[in-house]
Amino acid sequence: MDNEYKLTKKLDHLALIMDGNGRWATKRGLPRTAGHKEACKTLIEVVRSVYSLKIKCLSIYAFSTENWNRPKSEITKLFQYLNIFFKENIDEMMEKDIKIRTMGDLSRLPLKTQNTISKTIKMTENNKTFVFNICLNYGSHEEILRATKNIATLYKENKLDLNSLNEINFNDYLYSKDLPPVDLLIRTSGEERLSNFMLYQVSYSEFVFTPTYFPDFHKNELIKCLQEYETRNRRFGSLKNQ
Repeated sequence: MDNEYKLTKKLDHLALIMDGNGRWATKRGLPRTAGHKEACKTLIEVVRSVYSLKIKCLSIYAFSTENWNRPKSEITKLFQYLNIFFKENIDEMMEKDIKIRTMGDLSRLPLKTQNTISKTIKMTENNKTFVFNICLNYGSHEEILRATKNIATLYKENKLDLNSLNEINFNDYLYSKDLPPVDLLIRTSGEERLSNFMLYQVSYSEFVFTPTYFPDFHKNELIKCLQEYETRNRRFGSLKNQ
């Protein structure tokens, strides 16, 4: 099935909340960090699958502003796995013409992770076929507040006419500048909430929630979610289906 599947509905931007890593590991009698390690293997499979389906952009929720409340040992391991992920897959990203970008405040991340991300972004900045957007130390509340403060500062310095501000160019002040609107958001593990993820960007998105824990979210599971998306009637407030 997966080798023959092709999207028939427009889908430029897929967003993914990768949930259930810890529960996946606990069910197997393993430490929670084992779930994050397995998730990195699944993630590169997902990137390859989304890329092969000619979707233009994939955004993932890798680490939220609230995730700092987790045990320090788990956080440390998570960033170690992230560093390894970039190191092991950068050649493939370059070969496939994949551009890496991030959303979120990276300044709180470990210095090694900051340097790894900075190097990866620089290496891939001219790639154009596919955008892999990684949300790190990201929270939508913080993003919108940051944008509002930037707008207020520009107005105070007489660099912005508020009458020129609209729904389209407001996006220029968000982390998601230059990204297409999110068409579909998938959350794994059976949870049915957004958890402060891309609240502005998903205002007209379709949502699909799957009970599958992310480490088990392989290509066939992704395709099931995409097939559900293709049954949806997207009207964007009008009577015409899209």
